[in-house]
Amino acid sequence: QVHLVESGGGSVQAGGSLRLSCAASGRTFSRSDMGWFRQAPGKEREFVASIIWSGGSTHYADSVKGRFTISRDNGKNTVYLQMNSLKPEDTAIYYCAAGRSYYSTTIWSWDYWGQGTQVTVSS
Repeated sequence: QVHLVESGGGSVQAGGSLRLSCAASGRTFSRSDMGWFRQAPGKEREFVASIIWSGGSTHYADSVKGRFTISRDNGKNTVYLQMNSLKPEDTAIYYCAAGRSYYSTTIWSWDYWGQGTQVTVSS
């Protein structure tokens, strides 16, 4: 069992930056692949980025590649999403997820979810 709590969301102007954190409880965090998804109003939840349990491999959606960076600190049971050069279209609720297939972009491949944190980017 993994319990996830996101933080770090907020409002920012286009071109700005935010850093999201996801704190995990449970002894299996260091063996769990971690991911970030987002859901904008009226849209389906979509994959943003993921990182393998060891931190050695990452995967990004094309829409955020080069702007967002996912990382993790297994000693702190935390995964991060550094978001730079934010655009209005990045506005969404961002969710942290834990699973066993870091390369999967489909929501049903991920076992545990946080409650989400709102990110709003104004133009």
